[in-house]
Amino acid sequence: MSDVKVRLTQKGQGLVEYALILVLVAIVVFAVLMLLGPVIGNTFSSISNSLSSL
Repeated sequence: MSDVKVRLTQKGQGLVEYALILVLVAIVVFAVLMLLGPVIGNTFSSISNSLSSL
């Protein structure tokens, strides 16, 4: 295989690896937000209520 073809193949492989890592991070962030979403919402509501009562 020529040197140019090997470099292009390796560059494409690197891009695919970065894309897979990005997808994995997005899935983890989405799962954490789904689990902690109600807790965060309740916290902000509590803060808002406390500030409005001042």
